Amino acid sequence: MSEYTAPLKDIRFVMQELAGLEQVVSLPGCEEATPDVVDAILEEAARFSGEVLSPLNAVGDKNGAKWKDTVVTTSPGFKEAYRQFVDNGWNGLGCDPEFGGQGLPRLLSTAVSEMWKASNHAFSLCPMLTQGAIEALMIAGTDEQKAAYLPNLVSGEWTGTMNLTEPSAGSDLAAVRSRAEPVGDGTYKIFGQKIFITYGEHDMTDNIVHLVLARTPDAPEGVKGISLFVVPKFMLQADGSPGERNDVFCVSIEHKLGIHGSPTAVLAFGDHGGAIGTLVGEENRGLEYMFIMMNAARFNVGLEGLGDAERAYQRAAAYAKDRVQGTEVGVRGGPKVPIIKHPDVRRMLMSMRARIEAMRALAYVTAAAQDNAHGNPDEVARKKGQAFADLMIPVVKGWCTESAIDIASLGVQVHGGMGYIEETGAAQHLRDARITTIYEGTTAIQANDLIGRKIAREQGVTIKAVIADMRAAAVQLDGDLAAIGARQNAAVDALEKAVSWIVGNFSTDPKAAHAGAVPFLHLLGIVAGGWQLGRSAVIARARIAAGESDPFWPAKLATTRFFADHFLTQAAGLSESVVAGASGTLEMADDSF
Repeated sequence: MSEYTAPLKDIRFVMQELAGLEQVVSLPGCEEATPDVVDAILEEAARFSGEVLSPLNAVGDKNGAKWKDTVVTTSPGFKEAYRQFVDNGWNGLGCDPEFGGQGLPRLLSTAVSEMWKASNHAFSLCPMLTQGAIEALMIAGTDEQKAAYLPNLVSGEWTGTMNLTEPSAGSDLAAVRSRAEPVGDGTYKIFGQKIFITYGEHDMTDNIVHLVLARTPDAPEGVKGISLFVVPKFMLQADGSPGERNDVFCVSIEHKLGIHGSPTAVLAFGDHGGAIGTLVGEENRGLEYMFIMMNAARFNVGLEGLGDAERAYQRAAAYAKDRVQGTEVGVRGGPKVPIIKHPDVRRMLMSMRARIEAMRALAYVTAAAQDNAHGNPDEVARKKGQAFADLMIPVVKGWCTESAIDIASLGVQVHGGMGYIEETGAAQHLRDARITTIYEGTTAIQANDLIGRKIAREQGVTIKAVIADMRAAAVQLDGDLAAIGARQNAAVDALEKAVSWIVGNFSTDPKAAHAGAVPFLHLLGIVAGGWQLGRSAVIARARIAAGESDPFWPAKLATTRFFADHFLTQAAGLSESVVAGASGTLEMADDSF
């Protein structure tokens, strides 16, 4: 079974040429990210992901986390790998130096995160949730909470969780019923049960810091009455080290379709008198703070889709080169050939690869926008970066994960019958990817957020500016790239038509707008991904014209042309689904289903 190899050439290309690494590392606070440092980090991340994490991926799948008497034991090798991960400083890569982080750009941490997720999706979930907890405490935590928790969270000595979901409250957080009773000394006793808590219990660190949504006694109903609390597994002693066990226990872990190496815990708070927690920020603003974690997590789940897709592609391509079956089409009486010679196998592999390259480009460009939103000294540039990131994060999460499921399924198909056999490893990527469209907000939740908060609320101001950038980029697709340019222009026309319809109808016919929300998310993902690939093609053409002989450049032209012919052509149909698709969706009576 092959191991993961980080696609460093494409990663470097996207970072440098599309996401603007040189501009990003010139931002205040990014001075340490010199070209030599960036290269060294990418090389070492590639080595760690390939040599340490990738071999544990199948191990975690076959021998997942185990629960017994409130204790969770992680998969063989995970604890040791996590120790190496922490000792090598990976957890604090993008964190604030004030609390021990390295302060490196989001663009660089995004590239490194892709490698973690591609090599071992289940393992990568633990540091991902910790990063979310760090961001929430950085924004809303008190000075005391920051001093108590952030140094160990940043280093990875402790891990963090986010506790939203309850048995009776899934995506509807207004239904949260966990309660927080003030003790009188500034602390609260937390009571309730939370489900689907990723790495809510494990044996890799000596403390776990839970961020928990709960209601205080006088809280109003609905989402406006939710507060956020920090609840450690072990209470902290005077010197900051873990002391007495808090009243939060894992009562079970879920038996899941995939990501078996990641323990998904059911946590009980307060069964023995009350779990002690402290309020984060202001009372009744918990959902606002939790969305700090959620937004970071949604972007990272999009990277999980990218990682799962890349791993599925690598395995399928390796198999197609090795598996000999049938003769080449059009060659009578010829020898048996590897299946990569067969046109439909090539079509499937190109369908996988072209989308992966589009997904990577869109995700990295969005990461660079987040860097500018955070650190650009020019206010206009900051606002532009934030607006672009806000628009694209639902797309990175929704489109990349939906694409990943299809890509992983194609990986099974390339293997044929052997793809359905667990020993080849192809099926694991499909099982692991399946959750990504569900957790941290389903695809519909991302799509509803996209059309409502990100487009209709501002009358399409940001997306119209992006469409203008797309049209400007398409002008450069001339000459031998004119066919790609024609596809891109037609796709942008289709996107613009759908945007105009959403802006014009969202307030008067919200049900119709929401019925087309997911098709619109797919539409924007495809067109935005094609936009970035079009930029890639222009660069590749220039490099070839300059005499560069690296096969990377003609391959980039081929994937861009394939994406234009096979995916940008879908834009018109998706646009029609947005504009006219509500009729069939909404008109049938409920009891006819």
